[in-house]
Amino acid sequence: MSPKIKGENLYSRSFVSRKWTFLLCFASFCFGIFFTDRMWNIPESNDMARPSVTEAERLKLISEGCGPKTLYQKEVKRDPQALFGEVSKTHNAIQTLDKTISSLEMELAAARSAQESLTNGAPVSNDVEKNQSPGKKRRYLMVVGINTAFSSRKRRDSIRTTWMPQGEKRKKLEEEKGIIIRFVIGHSATAGGILDRSIEAEDKKHGDFMRLDHVEGYLELSGKTKTYFSTAFSMWDADFYIKVDDDVHVNIATLGETLVRHRKKPRVYIGCMKSGPVLSQKGVRYHEPEYWKFGENGNKYFRHATGQLYAISRDLASYISINQHVLHKYANEDVTLGAWFIGLDVTHIDDRRLCCGTPPDCEWKAQAGNICVASFDWTCSGICRSADRIKEVHRRCGEPENAIWKATF
Repeated sequence: MSPKIKGENLYSRSFVSRKWTFLLCFASFCFGIFFTDRMWNIPESNDMARPSVTEAERLKLISEGCGPKTLYQKEVKRDPQALFGEVSKTHNAIQTLDKTISSLEMELAAARSAQESLTNGAPVSNDVEKNQSPGKKRRYLMVVGINTAFSSRKRRDSIRTTWMPQGEKRKKLEEEKGIIIRFVIGHSATAGGILDRSIEAEDKKHGDFMRLDHVEGYLELSGKTKTYFSTAFSMWDADFYIKVDDDVHVNIATLGETLVRHRKKPRVYIGCMKSGPVLSQKGVRYHEPEYWKFGENGNKYFRHATGQLYAISRDLASYISINQHVLHKYANEDVTLGAWFIGLDVTHIDDRRLCCGTPPDCEWKAQAGNICVASFDWTCSGICRSADRIKEVHRRCGEPENAIWKATF
């Protein structure tokens, strides 16, 4: 074969080869596009992230011609307020949830405590059993416990003839107004002795005692206070629990109206708040054996309600009932109660109408339309010679007899 013919054949094969190469490349390119579209055009899943509202707004602003500077200024103007509002709402929601959880925990613990009290043979009021339907516990406004002693028969009789309703009126007070009033006393060192029998006879006549599983004694007032609140809480479900001494004059309707104002507040502690000196010297009245716990000599106690009359809300009575076995007792019962609440989130309400003086002090206030809740003499830590003088105090400072029936609680 001549060189010329051989060169033409080689040129022809090279031309054909280039044509096929081009066609194959083009076909591969088309096939690649087709294959890519098939693989990546997947329908949007519900689980895939979508632009947030803020991102959508940013895109809208950019499409409207707002530059980065304008966009930043708009966000600075809008976001702080929006963020503050959201943070505030979240904070309030957390606080509400926390209070709800705390309330439920306390309710559960209180129910367990009440169940344990019943299982262990704690006293149950006959009136409560009589007036309740099965499985339902009535809610009262307040339980007033009058702290008394074996030797205070004359004081109790003077209260029965003045500010404490008797017989059917007392039952009506409980049923219509939700107010329970009882003299509070434990038992003597020799249980079943003459002192206990005298109280049993008095209770049989009047039916106005609340007996405690407690040995009476002046130095045991802190323990008696703890037992009173725990027992009262297990016997009656009330909004408030009050402790008052048997040488103090009380206007029941005014007391009820005062407490109702604080009904919706949690953990309320009401009384005449004071802060007296811590007495370290032995032999003096109100001596505090554990004075060293309150700091250096000359220090004062923390704020607490004076012991003649104070009130606590239901959740605080529940707290005492649940923790009664671990609550520390100091020498003075009013200090002891204040100590139990010092580490809690408690609202202290200082109401001076709970510690008015005897006439003319309470009389002047009554004439001015500011009727006192309680009256006594500071010099005697109660009404001096109360068995003889409480009738006079009642005449001059007591609320009208029908005030309790007109009151709306």
